[in-house]
Amino acid sequence: MKAVRIHKFGGPEVLRSESIDRPLLKPGEVLVRIQGAGINPVDAKIRAGSYPRVTQDQLPIVLGRDICGLIKEDSGVHTEWRSGMEVFALLEWSLGGYAQYVAVSGTLCAQKPRKLDAVAAASVPLAGLTAWQGLFDHGKLTQGQSVLVHGGAGGVGHLAIQFAKVRGARVLATAASEDLDFVAQLGADVVIDYRKQRFESVARDIDVVFDLVGSDTRERSWQVLKPGGVLVSTLGQPDEGRAAEHGVRAAGYVTAPSGAQLNEIRKLIDEGRVTPTVSASFSLDAAADAHRYLEGRHPRGKLAFAVEE
Repeated sequence: MKAVRIHKFGGPEVLRSESIDRPLLKPGEVLVRIQGAGINPVDAKIRAGSYPRVTQDQLPIVLGRDICGLIKEDSGVHTEWRSGMEVFALLEWSLGGYAQYVAVSGTLCAQKPRKLDAVAAASVPLAGLTAWQGLFDHGKLTQGQSVLVHGGAGGVGHLAIQFAKVRGARVLATAASEDLDFVAQLGADVVIDYRKQRFESVARDIDVVFDLVGSDTRERSWQVLKPGGVLVSTLGQPDEGRAAEHGVRAAGYVTAPSGAQLNEIRKLIDEGRVTPTVSASFSLDAAADAHRYLEGRHPRGKLAFAVEE
């Protein structure tokens, strides 16, 4: 099968499209013929050697974590999934989605959203589960509360805004000037141009800050939280000491695969309450171009691969 692997860390040029063996099934797994694969910022970090969970002695590896496709084989152990079914999934770190096939545990799969094609569906798992777990598992966001989403136009941010609105929260979001209308259309109640306005002059008494940016943005976010609020970050554990100073919680986390949560997200998509945005798609042979686009343009929503036979 065709797969895109890295044999060393570096720039987009280290991405190599090559032929490797199809994976063999273990009990409880299904073999998915991948039709769409998500492209995420963490893929570029792994490729560049700046992601600590992947080291040189693990190479070569196939990049990519989220996929959508057609089940071609099942092990006969997991009874829910059978050949011919369409699924999407967030893969474990040891697997790779930049390929034509992957063997994945049936427990990590969910039925593909009917409203989406395979490429759009493949854009959802990592960003969607990151947003879902950040807001609800770690942020405990509930109806009537307020949330400030930093980076509202990105892959995780644009889904987080929609999830928060479905939950009945008041949503504030930061974005660049060119993305303000996009973020407003997603449902944000207040959109802040971070280049022209300091968000702390607008946001007050926030229940949850969802930090997808880090650095100075995170540090300035403590002051906008109400007592008992929480700063949730995808970029490492926020400072517990700073949290204590402000009488709030700090929560850093790593997204975990979950077929059950993906199914909840699938329902919202098929009900028309959440719509993912794919700003561009690429073939596997254009993986290097995809990474240059990802790192050079900071696209709205997500990028994805359309994986051909």
